[in-house]
Order: sequence, then structure tokens, then C-alpha cells
Amino acid sequence: MKVERLNKVLKEMEKRNIPQIIVCDPPSIFYLTGKWISPGERLLALYLNVEGNHKLFLNELFPVYEDLGIEKIWFNDSQDGVEIISKYVDNSKVIGIDKNWPSRFLLRLMEFTEGCKFVNGSLVLDTVRMFKDEEEKDLMRDASRTNDMAMEKLIGLLSKEKYTEKKMAQMLLDIYEGMGAEDYSFSPIVAYGANGADPHHEVDGSMVKEGDSIIIDIGCLKNSYCSDMTRTVFYKSVSDKAKEVYNIVLEANKKAIEAVKPGVRFCDIDAAARNHIEKAGYGKYFTHRTGHSIGIEVH
Repeated sequence: MKVERLNKVLKEMEKRNIPQIIVCDPPSIFYLTGKWISPGERLLALYLNVEGNHKLFLNELFPVYEDLGIEKIWFNDSQDGVEIISKYVDNSKVIGIDKNWPSRFLLRLMEFTEGCKFVNGSLVLDTVRMFKDEEEKDLMRDASRTNDMAMEKLIGLLSKEKYTEKKMAQMLLDIYEGMGAEDYSFSPIVAYGANGADPHHEVDGSMVKEGDSIIIDIGCLKNSYCSDMTRTVFYKSVSDKAKEVYNIVLEANKKAIEAVKPGVRFCDIDAAARNHIEKAGYGKYFTHRTGHSIGIEVH
């Protein structure tokens, strides 16, 4: 277990008067144990109690041989993992449940633990994970540097030869792997021309044309940490109107960055960018948020 992180979680549990929680989200379990486990549809649960006696419940199909500094409770497909968990839950106390725990497990646990009060336990982990330790900062910087270099290389390829959006995305994965990254942190967006109006455009067979704006929204997963960046470039030529809008957005971006200081609210950072775009007459097109959290997960 990552002891320092665990202690922060236990402290947050006490602060919120949640004496026990069940964590099922693989990213949060990785955050606390250093082990990434992908259970698919099967049960995976980390039980934490402010008094100790923490347990990790694992299906035998996902053997974890490492000593994680926590007792492992094994079960198989012929056993009811939820019933096994219920034997360790204190029915007389509040229990926090992960926001992503499927109802097929939660409802079953509620049957076994009558009288137990259930609350959203993810507030505990989400709050603690919001503040990155030095190890995480280093890993995130490394993932971001890799993404910077990948972006530069990808744009460089398009400057020499035409490619479809789909081909660009395929080449990106090769670039990432060549730089030591494991995967995309999300499905890459390469959007030519009008496709860029769709914030979550899925790459297709569109071929770039002269004058097209090109939105490239990409991120890599490296050492289990995510990066994410978006750049807009133009192919061979750019219209005066496109230059105008580009510069408005660029200035809004700069204003938002300038607003970032310790203690500043996220909504105020958003307002710094949004107000500039609204004054320029494009406010009704600003339909999305200014930014989002990132780390082990991309959002």
C-alpha cells in the first residue's frame, strides 16, 4: 500500500464521518496499492476502515502475486463475492460506496447489511486524489513532455504528405509507443475542416484540403498517468476570418492561464476565458467547459 496516500484517505474519511468505505474503481485502487487490476465485469473491491483491518477482495482469475501490504481475500466464480465482503462490513456504521460500483453489487450488499447507512464514498478518494504528490507530478510532467513531442512529430508528418484523419490517429499510436508510452489516454481526435465543429468527432476517412483548419486533440498514457492537449493548425493557407477567430481563442486561453493562482476558483478561471470570447461576439459557441482534472484518469 502507498502508506502516505492511505493515511490521507483515512484522515478524509474521519473528517467526513465515514468510518468505512468500499473502493471498486481500478484507478483509485491503483492510486492506493500501486497495482493496476482490470476486473472486467467481475467484482473487485478494496475495503478500508478507519480502525484498520483493510481488505482487498479479488477474483482468483486475476492473481496478484505481489505483496501489496494488505490482506487479500480470494473468491471464485462459484462464490458470492458480495456476500464475502458483507461479513467484514460493520452494519451498525455508515459505509461509503464508490460512485462507479455497479448496482448489481450494491443492491446485493444492501440485502446482506440491513440497517447499514450507505453514502457516496467517492468524495473521499476524489478529494485526496485532487492534490498530486511529488511522484505524481513527475509522472504527469513526463507524460506531458511525451505528448508535446508526439504532437510536434504528428504535425510534421502532415506537413510533408497528405493523410486521412484515421491514418493520422493510427500513426500517432506508433509515435507514442516509440516514445515509451503505453497507449492513448483517450481516443484521439483529428478533425479536418467542418469536422472540427464536433467537439468529440470520431476520426474517419476525410482527407485534408488546402485551407482546412485541423484540430488535433490527443493524449498518451505513460506509466499509468495521462496527458491531454489540443492544438489547432491550418493546412497550407489560412483565411483572414480563421485568423481572427484563432487569435480570439488564443487570447482567451492566455487570459485563463494568467488567472490561475493558488486559491482561485475554477469558475473564475473559466470566466476569464469566457468573458473574452463573449465580448468578441462568439459566446454562444462556447458550449463546453474550459478544462478538467487529469492524472491517473484523463477526466
